[in-house]
Amino acid sequence: MSSTIAHAARTELTAFNGELIGPDDTAYQQARGVYNAMIDRHPALVARCADADAVVRVIAFARAHDLPLAVRGGGHHGAGLGTVDDGVVLDLSPLKDIEVDPDSHTVRVGGGCVWGEVDRATNAHGLATPSGIISTTGVGGLATGGGLGHLTRKCGLTIDNLLEAEVVLADGRKVIASGYENSDLFWALRGGGGNFGVVTSFLFRLHEISTVVAGPTFWPVEDSAEVLAAYRDFILNAPRELNGFFLHGTVPPAPPFPEEIQLRKTAGIVWCWTGADPDAAAREMAPLLDALPAPLLHAPMVLRHPELQTMFDGLYPPGHQWYWRADFVETIPDDAVALHAKFGAEVPTMQSTMHLYPIDGAAHDVGQDATPWAYRHANWASVYAGVDPDPANAELVKRWTVDYFDALHPYSAGGAYVNMMMDEGQERVRASYRDNYARLARIKADRDPGNVFRLNQNIQPASKPTHGSRP
Repeated sequence: MSSTIAHAARTELTAFNGELIGPDDTAYQQARGVYNAMIDRHPALVARCADADAVVRVIAFARAHDLPLAVRGGGHHGAGLGTVDDGVVLDLSPLKDIEVDPDSHTVRVGGGCVWGEVDRATNAHGLATPSGIISTTGVGGLATGGGLGHLTRKCGLTIDNLLEAEVVLADGRKVIASGYENSDLFWALRGGGGNFGVVTSFLFRLHEISTVVAGPTFWPVEDSAEVLAAYRDFILNAPRELNGFFLHGTVPPAPPFPEEIQLRKTAGIVWCWTGADPDAAAREMAPLLDALPAPLLHAPMVLRHPELQTMFDGLYPPGHQWYWRADFVETIPDDAVALHAKFGAEVPTMQSTMHLYPIDGAAHDVGQDATPWAYRHANWASVYAGVDPDPANAELVKRWTVDYFDALHPYSAGGAYVNMMMDEGQERVRASYRDNYARLARIKADRDPGNVFRLNQNIQPASKPTHGSRP
């Protein structure tokens, strides 16, 4: 069947601007892969689209042949939502245009870019926009799901900095979505993921951020409870220019980390100071550091923003086994602190980790229903990630992740950041959008009534009211 589909695509999609790759092609094994090696799927066709017209044609082809359609930007999603067995992968990776306008503080970005490409282009002008923490992450997935990272407290989420999107809808129409045009679609795109169309181009607001003071502070994991208890109170009262996410993990066995702490399990904070005065970073961190035992390592330094964004790239290359769980968190009571300390001491592999990202500051300036992101009152987004290169350890890292999540979930706000969820079922998706789900479902029914874009954290189209029902 797969070879038949690939043959049909080559026959029907003549003069296709891009590349059509089927199971018999030498490029297929590379083309079908995604970031998480725990995901092993075999699409019938991978269609690499070089322009929006190619996207239109691939969507029409998948619909005509009644094939499931997956849309891939960077391929980073833990659940492997950028690929599908026996269906079509619409691969946006050739869409690489980046246009920085330093005068208007904006950047227009092709839907196939990864964030490292954007970071380098904007940093050349002393500018940046929120872009996660790993530079190989695709722009499209992160930007439509929310987008949190080192700049959240200062600049908000990535969706808070999205000004416009060029979108191909399920029926093949190409539209512009902004606050002035197709505003319902624009609202939905800012957190609703890939449910509403394929974004071929984004326009983002930029901020005057060139260099930052950034890097980790590590304590022995035995100090985890003391560090987390101090951190939870400190970070929410820190100036917005100071971002810092808490983590459990293991010091990598490589430079620049000193040999004597390599492979030590730790509790840590990864800092990012975006203030104008680099010297102020140490002063702002001091109240927390002075209240805690001496760390194993305190290494914040002046970095260009793209250098910070690549800090984790070497530790987390494509092709490792990943299993994720996530939650939104309002408070971290002492019982939760104790549970975090327990599971932090049991980190099963060198790359497995837990992060608590602060999502207060500028992220709290946006109203609860101004975007689909329904947890504006939450203070952290937690993620539990079991990671290892060896497939033999897949069950080990999954079990630690699930157990950690199950223990801490009762202390959560309920839903989770959709970019950090596995395929966890419809109720979990509904819980993550809360009261905003119903509006998303209505927009879905208008823009994609047949649920063509369903290989995602799916928002199901609202049913049309039956006769006599309440509108």
